[in-house]
Amino acid sequence: MQQPARFLRLNSDNVSFSGLSGSRIRAFPGRTAAAPVVCVLLFVATAMCGPRTLCALDVPALSGRVNDYASMLSAGAEAAIEEKLAVLEKEESTQIAVLTVPALDGEPIEDFSMRVVEAWKLGRGDFDNGALLLVAAAERRVRIEVGYGLEGSLTDLAAGRIVDNGIVPLFARGRFDEGVLKGVELMIAAVRGEYMAPDDDGRPGNHPSIPVIIIVLLILYFYSQVPRGGGGSGPLIFTGGPGGGFYGGTRSGGFGGGGGFSGGGGGFGGGGASGSW
Repeated sequence: MQQPARFLRLNSDNVSFSGLSGSRIRAFPGRTAAAPVVCVLLFVATAMCGPRTLCALDVPALSGRVNDYASMLSAGAEAAIEEKLAVLEKEESTQIAVLTVPALDGEPIEDFSMRVVEAWKLGRGDFDNGALLLVAAAERRVRIEVGYGLEGSLTDLAAGRIVDNGIVPLFARGRFDEGVLKGVELMIAAVRGEYMAPDDDGRPGNHPSIPVIIIVLLILYFYSQVPRGGGGSGPLIFTGGPGGGFYGGTRSGGFGGGGGFSGGGGGFGGGGASGSW
């Protein structure tokens, strides 16, 4: 037999309980008596919303370029990844860190990732060239978080392809060392402009890059300005001179002192991509 529905009504003066039959039991008349009941009910409702509302997961300390709090990586893999990231930072000042955590305790990986990069401040403050590779073991989730300064090279599309095609297939087979190493290598390639995101069929895209298109258009423009049949002068094209043009070499500026590792004040805006295995 179906049980009649019952309703609990709260207001500032009383608490009442009623069923479909119309009978009503009024309890705790008066504002003072009802207050403890209301507090208890609010506490229960808050607890049912999940642990995130009660206590957010603490951001772990930044102890190095590789922070394996979930113990997913071997010592050899951690050392190899650390070395690659150190070389990248030395050569280009770009700072990438890896973080693995046992669980997110109900918090979306995108929210937790933003809290991490806001606390760690990866990348130089004047370049915002930081990125984070985050892995949550219990939820089987992975995310790449990208700093403002890298969004032109490590785009959302590229980050998504790195996660889906480079990391997730290896993680799905339990090859976490290879998966993190592969993800880091592809992130470094993207930062350096060497990563070509594959098309949806898995093949690398052959689409011409924007710089190549611009160069071709400039060549066609200047060629069209060359006078035909002698007379007049051709287009005036300025070449590089002292004090102008592009400069090479590594950019100076470190992160932290005393041989340690810390963020350099880089900013993030939520760019990146997430995935599951």
